[in-house]
Amino acid sequence: MTDTNTNPAVTRNEIIDAVEDAFRDGSATTQEILDAAIRYEAPAELQATLQRLPDRTFGHVRDLWDHLPDVPIGD
Repeated sequence: MTDTNTNPAVTRNEIIDAVEDAFRDGSATTQEILDAAIRYEAPAELQATLQRLPDRTFGHVRDLWDHLPDVPIGD
């Protein structure tokens, strides 16, 4: 069985922890999401995963999963 996840150490739970601040006032742009991850001092693997997101505005953190379907939920 082949693992198609390009960053297996990154989970959705970790992404939520790192970027939830970007969604504090509602929607967030890709750049705001990346900035939140940097402020959180997220690991390089997590930041690399977020860089796969298209340049747009996301209404809710759950909207990220449409663009990151290979990222597992986590523990």
